Amino acid sequence: MNDKNTAANLAISLFDAYTKGAIAPLRNQVDATDISLAYQIQQENHRHWSEQGRVTIGRKIGLTSTAVQAQLGVDQPDYGMVYADTCYCSGAQISVGKFLQPKIEAEIAFVLKSDLDADNLTIIDVINAVDYAVAALEIVDSRVANWDISLFDTIADNASYGGIIMGTTPVSLSQLDLENCKMQLANGDAVVSEGEGRACLGNPLLATLWLANMMIENGQPLKAGDVVLSGALGPMVAVKSGDQFTASIDGLNGVSVSFID
Repeated sequence: MNDKNTAANLAISLFDAYTKGAIAPLRNQVDATDISLAYQIQQENHRHWSEQGRVTIGRKIGLTSTAVQAQLGVDQPDYGMVYADTCYCSGAQISVGKFLQPKIEAEIAFVLKSDLDADNLTIIDVINAVDYAVAALEIVDSRVANWDISLFDTIADNASYGGIIMGTTPVSLSQLDLENCKMQLANGDAVVSEGEGRACLGNPLLATLWLANMMIENGQPLKAGDVVLSGALGPMVAVKSGDQFTASIDGLNGVSVSFID
C-alpha cells in the first residue's frame, strides 16, 4: 500500500475515534520513524474537518517542554491545527464529555498582526509579527487509547489537540519577560503544575520561530490574525468533572476554566 492510501486509511480510523472511542496506537501499523507520513495523516483529517465547515484560526506547538516530552517519551516538538469551534473564553464551563481523555496545560498564546511567510525568518521577524500575548490553557486530548503515544501517533492525531481557553487581556511583548516568566497552574487551591518561559524551547518566541519555519516549509505559512499556542510551560495534568483550573503567568492576567459532566 502506498503512503497516500496508508495516510487516508489511518486518517479515517483517527477521524472515527472522535465519536467511536480511542483506538490502538498507529505506530504499530507503519514505519514509526516516517514523520512525513504522520503529518500526511494529520493533513488528511484537516481536509476532512475543513470540508465539514471547521474554520482554522491558528496552530499549536506541542512537545516544547522537556517535562512534557519526558511524560510522553518523545524528543522533539510538533504542531497541529487550532479550530474556531474549540476556542473558549477564560471563565468558560466545559463538559468533559466533549473529549476522550482530556488533560490540561498552561502556556502563552500569541496573536499575529502580520504574515510570517518570508525566506530566512529570524527572531526579529517573529517579534515584529506578534500583535499581543495572552495567558492560555490548552486542553490536550488523545484519540489513542490510554495515551499510549509515540511522536508518530501524536503528530497524526493533530498533535493531541483538544481545545484552547484564551485569556482576555492582551499584553504587548515589550511588557513581558518571556524567558524568565513564572507559571503556576492550580486546581482549586492546589498548585498542580509549575514552570517558566524557558521551558518552552528556551523561549516561547523561539518556539514560534520554529513553527513559522515549519509552516513555510509545508506551504501553509502563518498569517495575520492567526493564534499561535506556543507550547506548555510545565507538565500537563489530567482533567475530570468538577475540576476548576486557573493559570497565572508573570506579566499576563490569569486564565481559568471549569469542567462539568
